[in-house]
Amino acid sequence: MSILKLKPACKDYLWGGHRLAEEYGIKYDGPVLAEAWELSCHPDGPSVIANGSHAGKTLRQYIEEQGKDVIGTHCRRFRDFPILIKFIDAKQNLSIQVHPDNRFALKNEGQYGKTEMWYVMDAKEGAFLYYGFKREVSREEFERRIREDTLLEVLNPVPVQKGDVLFIESGTIHAIGKDIMIAEIQQNSNVTYRVYDYGRVGKDGKKRDLHIEKALAVTNRVPIIRSGKSYPHVADCDYFTVDKLNLDGSMMKKMEGVVTEDSFVSILVLDGKGKLTCGSESISYEKGDSLFLTAGSGAYQIEGSCDALVTTIREKAGPVRAGVDIGGRNTKFCLLDADQKFLDYREMPFDGEKSAEENLTKIAETILTMLEEKGIAADQCVGVGAGIAGTVQSEKGMVTYSNNIGWKQVPAVKILSSILPVPVRIANNADCAALGEAAAGAARGYQDVLMLTVGRGVGSGIILNGRIWDNLGGGSAELGHMVIVENGKPCTCGRKGCLEAYVSAAAVRKETKEKLGRALEIKELFALAEQEKIGEKRKETFEPGGQKENGEKQKQPEHQTEGKEPFELNEQETEITKALKEEYIRRLGTGLVNMTNIFRPQAIILGGNLTEAGEGWLEDLRAIVERDCFGGRNSEIPEIEIARLGRRAGAVGAANLV
Repeated sequence: MSILKLKPACKDYLWGGHRLAEEYGIKYDGPVLAEAWELSCHPDGPSVIANGSHAGKTLRQYIEEQGKDVIGTHCRRFRDFPILIKFIDAKQNLSIQVHPDNRFALKNEGQYGKTEMWYVMDAKEGAFLYYGFKREVSREEFERRIREDTLLEVLNPVPVQKGDVLFIESGTIHAIGKDIMIAEIQQNSNVTYRVYDYGRVGKDGKKRDLHIEKALAVTNRVPIIRSGKSYPHVADCDYFTVDKLNLDGSMMKKMEGVVTEDSFVSILVLDGKGKLTCGSESISYEKGDSLFLTAGSGAYQIEGSCDALVTTIREKAGPVRAGVDIGGRNTKFCLLDADQKFLDYREMPFDGEKSAEENLTKIAETILTMLEEKGIAADQCVGVGAGIAGTVQSEKGMVTYSNNIGWKQVPAVKILSSILPVPVRIANNADCAALGEAAAGAARGYQDVLMLTVGRGVGSGIILNGRIWDNLGGGSAELGHMVIVENGKPCTCGRKGCLEAYVSAAAVRKETKEKLGRALEIKELFALAEQEKIGEKRKETFEPGGQKENGEKQKQPEHQTEGKEPFELNEQETEITKALKEEYIRRLGTGLVNMTNIFRPQAIILGGNLTEAGEGWLEDLRAIVERDCFGGRNSEIPEIEIARLGRRAGAVGAANLV
C-alpha cells in the first residue's frame, strides 16, 4: 500500500473558530475547531489512516509495523518521525510564544524543539501576526516587559495576506493574529513557552500559565530578517522541504513525480479536487485532505484542480557524525565529516566506580561539549553511534552483559537519548572497530572481514557482505571466548581455556608477572623477545662470575621500555620472553585458524594493543593460518593485517552506525 489518506486529530483550543469544519471538510462536532493535525505521529494527537487495509491504525502504528523504510533513508537521522503538519484557524489572537531548540527541549521536556513554517491560507483585511522584535531587546527588558504586560510594544507586527510564507526558526518569538488561517509544517514537537496571553482564562476558569524563565533562556532577542533563501522552494531546512503545487484543471491539469527511497511525500490539499495515482492504486482527493505516499513508491500522478503543499525530507547538508568507543579502561570520542575526516578526537578514562547511567551521562555531555567547542550546532550532527564492550542488543538499545565494564541490562540508548538531540545507535565495540576499518582503514574494499581487538579482553567484529553481523539483533559473536585449550587457563567469563585467557593484554601482563617478576604489555614482550642473546655481550664486557676486579657487582645490560624504569634481563629471562612470544603467536594463530574455517573471511584485521607491537611477527602468524586452515594453500587464505586506525577504529566505526 503506497497511498494513505489521513484523518486528522482535532484540537478545540479557546482561540479557534469553526472554518476548518465548515470549509475544509474536517469532520468535527464541537463548536470550536482550532487545529487539525493532518500529518502527525505525535502522541498528543496522532493522525489515523482512513483508507485501505490499514484503516483505523494511526500513522505511527503503521510505520512501526512496516518499518522505517516507508518514511525514507533521509529520515534515519531523526530519532522520531520528523515533522507535524496542521491546519490552524485563529478566530482570536494566539498567545505570544517561543519554541526551544532541540538541545534545550530534550534536556528539559524530553522531546524535540520546534522550527516551523507558516503558509497563509486566508486572512481578513488588516490581519497581522507577530514575528520577532522591532529592535534588539536585552534579557532584563524582555523579562520586565513580560511582567509589566508591555511586551507588545516591542514586538514586530507583520501584515499578511493569502499566499504569504514565514519561516519561524526555534528561538523566534511569534504569534498568529486573529482572522488568519494557516497551514503549518513544523518539527514533530508540541513544546511551547507562553509569555503573554491577553489575560485570558482557560476552561478551568484560571489564567493560563506563562513560562517566563524557560522563554528567557531560549529566545533570540534581535530582529528577524525575512529571507528568500529557500527559493525555489516555499520553505527549505534540515527538517523539511516544502513546495507549492498548482493545477488549474485546464491549462495545467496534471503533474507527475517520483517517490524515491530517500523520502516519503506528503500532499496537503488546500483547495481543489481530483485524483492521485501511484502504481496500481488510485484515490480521489478534495479540499482539506492529507495524502501520504510511502518512500520508494515510485512514479505518481496527480490530476484535476489542485492547490497543495508538497513536503519531503532532504539529505542533511554538511552532516557531522559522532562516535564513541566505550571500553574497560578508556572511552574514545570522535567527530567525523561526510568524507570520514576527523573534526575532533579525544579520550578520557572510564570510571568503573561510577554507575552505567553516570558514565553514559558524562559521555553524552562530552559529545555536546565537543560539538560546541568546534562551533558545530547540535542540529548539524545527524547521529551518535556508541560501541560498547560486551553483549549488545542493537535493536533494543540494550547492553545485556559486559564483564569488562561490569554492566548488566543497561538501556544505553534510552540514557544517551535523554541528553543527545539526535538518533543514537549502539553496537558491540569490537564490531564497531571492524566497521571502522572497513569504512576508512585496513579493510576498506573488503566485504567479508573479521577483526580481533586485543585489550583488557579480546573483542571480535564480523562484517559479512559489507554489514555488521549481529546474530539477527541478539548480540554480536564473542570469538574471544572460543575455547582453544581444553580445561585451560581460567577466563573472566567463568570458563576455562578461552582465547582471551591467552592473548589479551591482561593475560600477557599476568603471565609475564608470574615468569619474569614484572608485568609487561604485549609490545614490551615482543620487543624484549627480539633482543640479541645477552650472554654474547657479557663475554665482551663482564668478568666471569658477574664481579668486577674490585669486587663490585657488575651492572647488567638494560632494555628501556617506553615510560618505565629499565628492565634488566639475564640470558634465562631472554629465553623466557622468546618462548612467551612464540606461545602467544601460536595461541593467536589457533584462534585465527578456527575463525577462518568457520567464516572464510577475505581479511582478518588485528587491532587494539597489537597495533603497537609492530608487524614483523605477522609472517609467523600468516604461516600458521596458511598451514593449518582447512584446504591450506588450496583454499582462499585471508589477508592478515594490522589495523590502520589504531585506537580510533572503534570510535570511527561507531560513528558509521548512523
